[in-house]
Order: sequence, then C-alpha cells, then structure tokens
Amino acid sequence: MTEPDLNLLIALDVLLTEVSVAAAARRLGLSASAMSRTLSRLRSVTGDPLLVRAGRNMVLTPQAEALRERSQNAVFEARAVLRPAGAELHPASLECTFTLRANDGFVEAFGPALIAAAAASAPRVRLTFAAKAEKSVKPLREGRVDLEIGVAGDMGPEIRLQALFRDRFVGVVRNGHPLSLLPKVGINDYIAYGHVVASRSGRAEGPVDQALAESGLFRQINAVVPAFPAAVAVARASELVALVPASFLLNQPAGILHIFELPVKTGSITVSQMWHPRSEADPAHRWLRQLLLTVCRQQVPF
Repeated sequence: MTEPDLNLLIALDVLLTEVSVAAAARRLGLSASAMSRTLSRLRSVTGDPLLVRAGRNMVLTPQAEALRERSQNAVFEARAVLRPAGAELHPASLECTFTLRANDGFVEAFGPALIAAAAASAPRVRLTFAAKAEKSVKPLREGRVDLEIGVAGDMGPEIRLQALFRDRFVGVVRNGHPLSLLPKVGINDYIAYGHVVASRSGRAEGPVDQALAESGLFRQINAVVPAFPAAVAVARASELVALVPASFLLNQPAGILHIFELPVKTGSITVSQMWHPRSEADPAHRWLRQLLLTVCRQQVPF
C-alpha cells in the first residue's frame, strides 16, 4: 500500500484555513505556482476540488468544509506527537504567530502592555489582533484564532475559559463639560444631557436604560456608534455623555476626559479569555494564556 505524503496534510490545513492559494503560499513560504501544484495533488488524493472559484474569490466545497476541523486537529496532534517528551518551553526561542480576537476597546487598553510583555520574553512571537464584529464560537472551533477575549456568553460547552478581570461601566464627558464640574453626578444630572452609545449591533438601549426605567426615567440617546473608541471620540468633541467600560480608559490621555461613576447600578462585567480544547495542553498556548492573565491583572487597578 502506498503511504500518503503527510506533508500534504499541513498544506491542506493551511489551504482550508486561508481559503486562498496565494495566502497559503505566503504562509508556507512557497511560490504561487508551487502552491497550485500542491492543491492539484490534494485534489487528486482526496477526490474533491476542495477550493472552487465563486466570482473573484475562492470558496470551500462541502467536502472541504467537512475536512477543515479534522485537518486542524490532525496537524495539531501530529505536532504534539513529535514534540520531545517533557520538553520545556523556552519563550526566547519561540517563533510563531498567535491570533487574538478582541474588540477595539480591549486592544486599545491592553494591547500596548501585552505586545511589550510578549516582545520582552519572546521577541520572535507575533501577536495578531483580529476584529470582533460579532460574538461567535466559529473562529475558535475552526482554528482561525487562538484566543477569544470578552464576555463569555454562550460559547459552547467544549470551550475553555478563564476570567481575566472584572469590569464596570462608567460615564465619560469632555473635560470642562458641566457634569465635570459637579462633585457627584446625580441621576437627574445624568439624564439632563444627550448620550452616545457603543453597540456592534446598533442596539441603543441596555442595562443603564433598564435601571433608569425602574425609576420612571429615561435618557436621550442621540448617537449610536459601533465601538467604544468612537463613543469616547464623540464625547470628547461634543456635549454628549458616553458610556464605556472603566478598563477602556486605562490608556486615555489625562486632562482630556472627565470620568464619573454612574448614578444607577448596572452590575459588573467579567472579561475572560476563551480557547478551544485542542490548545489546552500546548506549552506555547499555555505561555500566551498566562502572559495575558498577568498583563490584565497588572493593568486593572479596580
């Protein structure tokens, strides 16, 4: 029986992840023509086209979709088998790319410290932050990201998670805003001004509005933006009040913004890191998780 070329398994995994011959070639350090030949071999051995053209892009066939997670797990297990038993991880010699999926607010608040900490102990590690347009477990399951960062929600029973820190919402206005001159912002002071809200889905109301409604009150929401950095930018240049997590303000320049405690209770938020079980025992992944945990707990003073 002819033994299969197991190098094709790595190429298959990369092709199914990138869904692009050119991107797969760059990732494997091959020419585009060499990657095209490899795809032809994979089509021959699997008996399936795997990638087919749809307009200007390539898409996976149903068979390729079915193979994607299996190929990722197979490559991961193969690398684990070939790793020396009991080998210690030396971050200084670690050379890889980790992809972290997080919202813009987290990247702005914790990205600089995390990147600096990673560079100090593992200078050849690259951290890639992926946009988090929606809450979904698919990127973790499909191996497209190494860590998901945020409020856990319903991520599926198999996903591992670890709490990084507890956060809370605070109010933000520009320095010099009438609310910035008050020793304490009361509920009537809070609703006397217009508000800007950050929401990926475009939904305006949230826990603050529910708490206000219990007192028979409401706030005027004048703008909805997709992310916390945009909400702060609007508040900084207007009379509107922004609502953001306290952690997001860690790296904001002093003297530009005024931060105040909300006059209503909204409850705290637990921010966690989440990963797929396939990465649970990987020494490099464990190193990344511990690094992120350490950085977050050093950065958060509350």
